[in-house]
Amino acid sequence: MIAGSTTKPNTTPQFRVGDERLIKVTANAAKKITGLLTKQGRSQGVLRVAVVGGGCSGLQYKMDLQDAPANRDFLVETGGIKVVVDPKSALYVTGSELDYVDALQEGGFKVTNPNAATSCSCGESFSA
Repeated sequence: MIAGSTTKPNTTPQFRVGDERLIKVTANAAKKITGLLTKQGRSQGVLRVAVVGGGCSGLQYKMDLQDAPANRDFLVETGGIKVVVDPKSALYVTGSELDYVDALQEGGFKVTNPNAATSCSCGESFSA
């Protein structure tokens, strides 16, 4: 660097735009997510879907509401909402569909993942 010059670090997250081939959100899930984002005051926020180690089958899904994508994320606009997935999780969720079931028993968010070789009986974890 030349003495006296100032360079500002790039603080804008560098993300890639994906499409519904990575992950798709159903109308029911989109409606629920939109409501949750609005309730948290994040009407322009995103849903982060990640795969982490754990659960009885070895891998499990983690979902979180955030303000914006992070560096290296994939951003998918589906069902009127924005979903972000980190590159490592993208390997596991490609082709998945996120749905929401409003029921007293076995309700909540459900992921249909074509990459899951096996899943546990509760549906909370999977192996690939």
